[in-house]
Amino acid sequence: MPPIFYSFRRCPYAMRARLAVASSGLNTELREIVLRDKAPEFLAASPKGTVPVMVVDGEVIEESLDVMRWALGQNDPEGLCYAGEEAVDLVKRCETDFKGHLDRFKYAVRYEDVDPEQERVLASVFLRELEGRLVDQAYLFGDRIGFGDIGIAPFVRQFANTDRAWFDRQDWPNLIRWLDDFVTSPRFLSIMTKYPKWQQGDGVTVFPPQP
Repeated sequence: MPPIFYSFRRCPYAMRARLAVASSGLNTELREIVLRDKAPEFLAASPKGTVPVMVVDGEVIEESLDVMRWALGQNDPEGLCYAGEEAVDLVKRCETDFKGHLDRFKYAVRYEDVDPEQERVLASVFLRELEGRLVDQAYLFGDRIGFGDIGIAPFVRQFANTDRAWFDRQDWPNLIRWLDDFVTSPRFLSIMTKYPKWQQGDGVTVFPPQP
């Protein structure tokens, strides 16, 4: 029985998990979740109710970084893990140094006493670090895409799309190029296919799709 992969198309955490699984070539059973109407089977597997979740032979993997590491640990035909733990550490820093500010900028109404402009400034500190990495190379750790790129790009996309005109006016041309290359790539487009909400009794959706 293939692993069961609970996902939600628009979630950046689920995006990066799908990117890793797609690169690995492992067969999984994709179950698309609607966050406002979560399937009971999904909540039984992971009561915290956030995606992605991978169920492998009864074991539940419920953090996106762990799903990525599991999939590419099984099979990494593109060598995405070439930068090792250095790339993993940068992905973790995306969550600690960037994602919180992104959320308070994008969803300021959900928080008390938050200045969204200040949060955008604070989030930009991490983005300028990424810009520095991209000055002399195409990707965050070299001249080919890797774990760090697929682990971080979905969140930079989320930030940029909040106010793309502002994002494009900033002095980070290499970051803009890197993001544009990512969002228009067959790699990214292939994991953004729309699937109907899964419910018990539906047929199996194989992910990544088989040729």
